[in-house]
Amino acid sequence: MSILVSSISVPFQKGEAAAVELALRRAGVKNPKSAYIVKSSVDARRRSEIKFVYTVGIECDHEEEVVRRAGDSNVRLRKPQLPELVCGGRTLANRPVVIGFGPAGMFAALTLARMGYAPLVLERGGDVDSRVAAVEGFWKGGSFDSRSNVQFGEGGAGTFSDGKLTTRINDPLCETVLEAFVAHGADPSILRKAKPHIGTDYLRRVVKSIREEIIRLGGEVRFNTRVTGFSARSGRLTAVRTEAGEIPAEVVILAVGHSARDTFQAVRRAGAEIQPKPFSVGVRAEHLQSEIDRGLYGDFAGDPRLPVGEYQLSYRENDRGVYTFCMCPGGFVVPSSSEEDGVVTNGMSEYSRSGSNANSAVVVSVDSRDFGSDWDGGIHYQRQLEQAAFRLGGGSYRAPVQTVGRFLAGQAGADFGRVEPTYAIGTQAADFDRLFSPGVASMLRKGLENFARKLPAYAAADAVLTAPETRTSSPVRIPRGENFQSAGLQGLYPCGEGAGYAGGIMSAAVDGIRCAGAVIGEYAPVQN
Repeated sequence: MSILVSSISVPFQKGEAAAVELALRRAGVKNPKSAYIVKSSVDARRRSEIKFVYTVGIECDHEEEVVRRAGDSNVRLRKPQLPELVCGGRTLANRPVVIGFGPAGMFAALTLARMGYAPLVLERGGDVDSRVAAVEGFWKGGSFDSRSNVQFGEGGAGTFSDGKLTTRINDPLCETVLEAFVAHGADPSILRKAKPHIGTDYLRRVVKSIREEIIRLGGEVRFNTRVTGFSARSGRLTAVRTEAGEIPAEVVILAVGHSARDTFQAVRRAGAEIQPKPFSVGVRAEHLQSEIDRGLYGDFAGDPRLPVGEYQLSYRENDRGVYTFCMCPGGFVVPSSSEEDGVVTNGMSEYSRSGSNANSAVVVSVDSRDFGSDWDGGIHYQRQLEQAAFRLGGGSYRAPVQTVGRFLAGQAGADFGRVEPTYAIGTQAADFDRLFSPGVASMLRKGLENFARKLPAYAAADAVLTAPETRTSSPVRIPRGENFQSAGLQGLYPCGEGAGYAGGIMSAAVDGIRCAGAVIGEYAPVQN
């Protein structure tokens, strides 16, 4: 056990030693066994007085008494770790199957493997090395691979992202996930940062290492294996059908991500309930990273003691919201299609975040008003937008773009200046009023104008908008009960972002562990 002292605020120039000293004084501890930084973040609300805010861990004698004596809500005992998983008693005839090898599927499989369940993982895309080759080939003008791309393959969509690990969930398992990432090659600093990120270059090595551990522990990973359907009897799962044949299975963790549209259809045909879910669509906004830094840090911009500037902005009008999402400092806008003849964008940063541009999704919430009440209405809405963008870009996966000045003025085209588009395949100047509905286009304009009042760089006329951003979250939810199983198809465990229970790498990984824990709590490992 230890003590946590939070909200320790010191000028960024003073650093960690000053924070530890202040925490010890606040807790009234003179002779600690140890004192160390647990988390750190930047407070730049006042650009003239930028501070680091720390949480400090303290180990000492009589910790409970120290906390009581301090009488400070920011001085508390560290929460104990989750209890150990205990295997259930029901017999499994077949090893558990995990479909999808993004964060949810990966951590579900890792958890099962560590407990002796020898899971079988099915992933439609390729391993990370072949996947990177396919993706980079496409970006350089090669052919598009609908099987192995930014959305599908080892590591999921997060493999081609900033590797951002921020999350709104407050779950002790977040620490478990971070520790696993570090054990498999991520920079240990992610354990201490309030806004940790791995970077796409590091993440590729990490996911490969996790796969190797799963295999070492008795699991199996089959790449390039697309699931085509499910077999069931009396509402209970009996098998998974793939292009290579049928696999008997009474327990399946479905962790396919937000883009496996054909799998959603297959699940529904097998009897599982699927509901439409709100999501968001919009653009990727690119600005000079130096201007973002100056807007956040003022005269301190460029100080090596400060991290590359990040932002999170939002605006709401009536019942429609617009917000920034998946901000990638010093990053790139990347082609992210998962179907032929459709354009999709996403953001990516390497660990160094050293690129000249910052980019972020700027997206507007959409719901049944926009795509109707059918379970797959959101899927059709996404697809129509992506196909329209493909046509606007000239029919060769070039992305339509418009500069901010032109878009705000309602003028088609782009006046490129200091900000050069980073979308690798190339861009085509366009008119976003021909792409988005009037409601979405109007909210995008209002959002940009509102964000500029908070961060002046947002109004830069030569800032670049690249469209469309459509894969912010899953357009469906697969309802599950308290036992984590689908009500309509027993034995199916809908999991992660694709099933509507997560939003990002961290929350997806946590949900994967939770689903695996539900399986472990009910069943005993398969006996060889």
